[in-house]
Amino acid sequence: MVECAALEQRVNLKEDLLVSSTVVHFNRVCVGSHEAPLKVCPQGFSCCTLEMEEKLSQQSHSEIKAPVSRLSTTLQSTFTQRHSHFDKFFRELLKNAELSLHNMFVRTYGMMYVQNAELFKNFFEALTKYYVSGSAAVNLDSMLSDFWADLLERMFRLVNVQYEFDDTYMECVSQHTEQLQPFGDLPRKLRIQLTRSFIAARTFVRGLALMSEVVNKVSTVSASPSCVRAAMKMLYCPYCSGQVALKPCQNYCLNVMRGCLANQADLDTEWNNFLDAMLGLAERLEGPFNFESVMDPIDVKISEAIMNMQENSMQVSQKVFQGCGQPKPSMAFRSKRSVKETGFTGRFRPYSPDARPTTAAGTSLDRLANDVKKKLKHAKKFWSTLPETVCTGERIAPGDDCWNGTAKSRYESVVIGNGLANQVSNPDVDVDITKPDIVIRSQIAVLKEMTRWLKAAHSGNDISIDNDEDSSGGGEESGSGCDSASCNTDVDIYFSTPPNSVQPKVNQVHSSSSSAGVASQGSVALCGLALTLLAAHLR
Repeated sequence: MVECAALEQRVNLKEDLLVSSTVVHFNRVCVGSHEAPLKVCPQGFSCCTLEMEEKLSQQSHSEIKAPVSRLSTTLQSTFTQRHSHFDKFFRELLKNAELSLHNMFVRTYGMMYVQNAELFKNFFEALTKYYVSGSAAVNLDSMLSDFWADLLERMFRLVNVQYEFDDTYMECVSQHTEQLQPFGDLPRKLRIQLTRSFIAARTFVRGLALMSEVVNKVSTVSASPSCVRAAMKMLYCPYCSGQVALKPCQNYCLNVMRGCLANQADLDTEWNNFLDAMLGLAERLEGPFNFESVMDPIDVKISEAIMNMQENSMQVSQKVFQGCGQPKPSMAFRSKRSVKETGFTGRFRPYSPDARPTTAAGTSLDRLANDVKKKLKHAKKFWSTLPETVCTGERIAPGDDCWNGTAKSRYESVVIGNGLANQVSNPDVDVDITKPDIVIRSQIAVLKEMTRWLKAAHSGNDISIDNDEDSSGGGEESGSGCDSASCNTDVDIYFSTPPNSVQPKVNQVHSSSSSAGVASQGSVALCGLALTLLAAHLR
């Protein structure tokens, strides 16, 4: 009989294995063949009984899961935080843009804007709803068309207060909005930029949320009985043989962990494809689909559209009269004197980047994107490298003075590859390669589908809703379908406004052209009257 004096003490497994705090009592005297044979550890003289082996086997389940759980929790926490940062940033950008427009319009137009502020409030509410819920809640194309049509109707009535218009006439006006282009080309450009940036932003945020969900679900997958058995043999059989300080050989540990994490390793291909798509979309968010660069000056862009309508009101009105018919004169129209008395010359200030408010949520999109790209790159090959991550440091013994599964000696078996298919030749873990884990297979499918959405968003298209529809229809609905070179067709992609683009025209005073100056002033006065009467004619 072999004395186990070294095991007389209570062995704290947390200290020896750096994982658990379970305390196991070992017998003072090792038992021999008169005891029932052990099920896992080598037969012969042992410091363990069947009961102790069973308890250690149960402990092995926790031991094998603990390091993987810690790594998964860290990964999950990292991208849960990034999701929160991006989502908060995008939401605050929307709020800041709405507040900036409100403040600017109040300063410039006062009550004329306040009494019609619901048009712009509804506009931002719809944008927020689209960001949160996508096309399932808001058809962005239709919403933008309705916004410009509503704005056109209000302004058309105002610049033509001398006429009466019924609903049928205004419907005719709305039907010709695109042909008339009363607001210039800005509605088209803004639609393209809003669509691309919103699809990119909400898809990217959705991808960050999905990462945490996938990691969480995969971490719930339990170790198989054969994995627990192999872990017990690797971690605790040295104790039973009286070699408390002996740690497993590195290659032995790798084969055990690759067998235990075979299903998780199969996530790697789609996981890496997903991360590549996320990195690609992050580049878009920093460049042509920059949400911040679109939302920040949106108040100025809308003001430019309004001024374009003001300056071209006569031409627009004449085209409408030709196409929809001559309207009836308004009985309520007042004298020309009242036009002069109510003249309004307020104009919007040109866009100055230096004058814009500081970034939302105390950061900027570029800063957020740079940070998350580093994390995304670091997360690549996470699942396939888990065995190497676990089988390192104090958990294993370097060289040949290590536990090989049967004794203190060199581990001779070849290290097998990652993934379920390679486990057919695993010498240490019995893995049924015909029965892949259902949870992990479902997450592989989820990652694959999300990658499709990310790639579509990279081109400015949203396929996350109504996937069964023709993809060409989705591209048309998004208003983009743009890839690389074709994205350069809109040179003012960040909507930077030249300093002189919104400057009021200056009448050239000549001694022989005083009548022309009076006519120009009359035109400004008419626009002023239109805006002044906004509240009186519209809801």
